[in-house]
Amino acid sequence: MKKGSTLFLKLVISLIGIAVLALCFLLTSEVIKAGDALFLPILIIMYVTAIPFFLALYQALRLLGNIDRNMAFSELSVKALRNIKYCAITISALYAAGMPFLVSVADKDDAPGAVGFGLIFILASIVVATFAAVLQRLVRNGLDMKSENDLTV
Repeated sequence: MKKGSTLFLKLVISLIGIAVLALCFLLTSEVIKAGDALFLPILIIMYVTAIPFFLALYQALRLLGNIDRNMAFSELSVKALRNIKYCAITISALYAAGMPFLVSVADKDDAPGAVGFGLIFILASIVVATFAAVLQRLVRNGLDMKSENDLTV
């Protein structure tokens, strides 16, 4: 794979990380300005889920670095994909645990779309976890086939 492709993906991952970090700061300032303690549990859950999100972005950058070094089918790639899968499952579980708070806020503010917005994060994390699991299995199978071929030569 050309380095231009992985460079573009690294740039996109970095921009996503910067955008999420900026969103965290903007939401904090808005909640502080509003002075409403109603949104505080949701804000805390968002910050807690930001930790595995940034860990997953870091693992994705490590995976792209492995691809650049022609080590796509290595134990490091399998480990990075496994970590991405676990981070996505953690994000999904944390948002699912925070749904009661979101439902109570949506009830008080009469905003039924807020619950759907929370479900989007849960479902997107499940999709990422599934995709990472499939890629992990493919890389593991490729690694096994590579080691078999190395033994027969």
